[in-house]
Amino acid sequence: MTGEWFREILMIQLASTWFMAGLIWFVQLVHYPLMLRVGAADWPVYEREHQRRTTWIVAPVMLIELLSAGLLLTLILEGAADGLVPARTSVVVWISTALLALVWLSTFAVQVRLHRSLSKFHDARLLRRLVTTNWVRTVAWSGRALLLTSTLF
Repeated sequence: MTGEWFREILMIQLASTWFMAGLIWFVQLVHYPLMLRVGAADWPVYEREHQRRTTWIVAPVMLIELLSAGLLLTLILEGAADGLVPARTSVVVWISTALLALVWLSTFAVQVRLHRSLSKFHDARLLRRLVTTNWVRTVAWSGRALLLTSTLF
């Protein structure tokens, strides 16, 4: 039974990670660069709406991804997956969870702080820093998606 639960949680993890990987590529290549085109006069309202609307989409999926990662690690740490899950899959779960920690660290230590500053005033330098630093999350989520997909084969 644990092997089946592990597999189902892994599929939830995989789906939420691929969703976030796709979304972060859109944000990185389209959304953040276009922010440079919003004028200073319209900026405060735009940034507030951006944060509000983005949170409704991103927060639930990030929480699902975090919870499913925690459940997978718990099953591995408790030994519940021993003999039911290939050792390679356990290693992938550990590495992908480390990448998820990097995503969360970058999100709250860098991107959220930049958005807070940007919510007060338009600053092209801060916007360029947002685009540049967001590559950490883009690469980490992409790596997670590919690693987790490798467990299917």
